[in-house]
Amino acid sequence: MVYHKPVLLKESIDGLNIRHDGTYVDLTFGGGGHSREILSQLDGGRLIAFDQDTDAETEALKITDRQFMFIRSNFRFFRNFLRYYKIDMVDGILADLGISSHHIDTPERGFSFRSGVSPDMRMNLDGPLTALDILNSYNIENLGNILRIYGEVHNAEKVARAIVNAREKQPFNDMAGLLEAISGCIPPRQESKYLAKVFQALRIEVNNELEVLKHMLLQVLLSLKKDGRLVVISYHSLEDRIVKNFMRTGKPEGSLDKDFFGNPLVPFELVTRKVVMAEEVEIKTNKRARSARLRIARRN
Repeated sequence: MVYHKPVLLKESIDGLNIRHDGTYVDLTFGGGGHSREILSQLDGGRLIAFDQDTDAETEALKITDRQFMFIRSNFRFFRNFLRYYKIDMVDGILADLGISSHHIDTPERGFSFRSGVSPDMRMNLDGPLTALDILNSYNIENLGNILRIYGEVHNAEKVARAIVNAREKQPFNDMAGLLEAISGCIPPRQESKYLAKVFQALRIEVNNELEVLKHMLLQVLLSLKKDGRLVVISYHSLEDRIVKNFMRTGKPEGSLDKDFFGNPLVPFELVTRKVVMAEEVEIKTNKRARSARLRIARRN
């Protein structure tokens, strides 16, 4: 089984506009598909890849290229590691957000509602919080907020109440218990789409994904050379909105700074004015490609 098939591979690598002797960062190594393609275009350059997952580290150890360095860490700390290794500025940064196909295809990781195991959903298996912890401990208000904000679940409070009522009778210990508890909240003929929203909300909370993304993007401003490229692939509207705001204004929330004369101070030039989506050919062979959104910007 292929560990992970990269999405929008050609489009994202082209977006980096790779110089053979440049320094590049892959913030989400995963199965190494993007990293291997970057390395194939380097001659005297270097690639620093990050991933917080032990499974990804196992894949990274298979690469013996001397131009390659792997660091097992959450990408929110990437700037600190670059400075530790005396790397001040880089020529390009790539981030393929979200979960990998490996996460989905590995039942014991608990990312899929089709698995019968305990809901885990940690991208870093050393992390302190699992989805099961949330289901068994968060109150109705907190659960409702997570489902409404992170999953855009329309009846979030009803789902939260159903979860709390069910666990009062018996704490959750597997996926089946969760599915049974919220079965009455799912609209007819919308089970897969609805459950995907619920699981997205839980996953974002477990991994603190949106705050981590914002923290990472702000470090990009300190790490990317003039004319360097930032390439980001996102998979849902919440993270895509943050990326779009950042590329347009230099701030994740989208507020725009201006100089004394009222001229906008923008740190990036958009290489892609519109979001790039996968072609149908790729979507047919890679389900993750259906929701993938690619954005590219050049550092001013």
